[in-house]
Amino acid sequence: MAQEGILLGMGNPLLDISSVVDDDFLNKYRVKLLKWIRQNIPRLDRSQKLVNAYSSLFYRLYDEMASKYNVEYIAGGATQNSIRVAQWMLQIPGATSYIGCIGKDKFGEEMKKNSKLAGVNVHYYEDESASTGTCAVCVVGGERSLVANLSAANCYKSEHLKKPENWALVEKAKYFYIAGFFLTVSPDSIQLVAEHAAANNKVFMMNLSAPFICEFFKDALEKVLPYMDYIFGNETEARTFSKVQGWETDDVEEIALKLSQWPKASEIRKRTAVITQGADPVVVAQDGKLKKFPVIVLPKDKLVDTNGAGDAFVGGFLSQLVQEKPIEECVRAGCYTSHVIIQRSGCTYPEKPEFN
Repeated sequence: MAQEGILLGMGNPLLDISSVVDDDFLNKYRVKLLKWIRQNIPRLDRSQKLVNAYSSLFYRLYDEMASKYNVEYIAGGATQNSIRVAQWMLQIPGATSYIGCIGKDKFGEEMKKNSKLAGVNVHYYEDESASTGTCAVCVVGGERSLVANLSAANCYKSEHLKKPENWALVEKAKYFYIAGFFLTVSPDSIQLVAEHAAANNKVFMMNLSAPFICEFFKDALEKVLPYMDYIFGNETEARTFSKVQGWETDDVEEIALKLSQWPKASEIRKRTAVITQGADPVVVAQDGKLKKFPVIVLPKDKLVDTNGAGDAFVGGFLSQLVQEKPIEECVRAGCYTSHVIIQRSGCTYPEKPEFN
């Protein structure tokens, strides 16, 4: 059985605000956003005045969505999605914890309420000057348009992590998971947790998350890679990593093996590389050996939304890993959770899992 606080995630929390809208609404804000970007690209220097103006436009979009349509609020962001899914699978209140930055506003309150209902023990850093990170999910005819405003999610500071009440979560956890996106915000926080894990024989895990992380945050990624006991990614991210490293191969299996064999800070355990490939088999490289696992086939007419499928896979995987189940069971759980999530709108799930 997993114990309370066994799994800790850190990342960029975004409140997903999801609704079915009409073409007029979508076109109205598409035009406004494009106009704003064209006017301001020459002077996008991250000045507070521009950030505030950008946030104001997003808030108008969100307010109109909430007043005109039936909206659903979901505590999102890559790591938080994975942690929520792991918590759902475990069904043990407080088995998971999460750290990230939100604003002191109504969306921040909605995020806290949503996360606590999911059973996750959240310790958010609440920024006084930035609004809570949000993502409008506008659905028209089954197609989704995502409009994100990271805002406070970009403002996390390691000083918050070092506070006794927050570092206590690190001390208590035995497993850590962080999406690569957090490298753009607080690499020093990641390093603190990575070093703690290596020094205390705990399991540290990260995700490549996106091709731009592999390309533009190469140094930050390489600095923390030696501490990773598990590294996750999809085939596109894996191939981008290979290209950046000059490995001259697009073969996902070969890349997974190379990732697993990257030098480690601690040799207590070998690294495991887990690469998903959509509907193609999951590739797992561990201790110089390669395994492939088929995913659950879903009829096309049952597919609702692939957003969050990768996050859900990781969440399912982690739910079994923290119970010390074999790799086959971890992958099976990951395939199950992603299979559930893609049949629903957003990264959501039914009340109870049906995983045996």
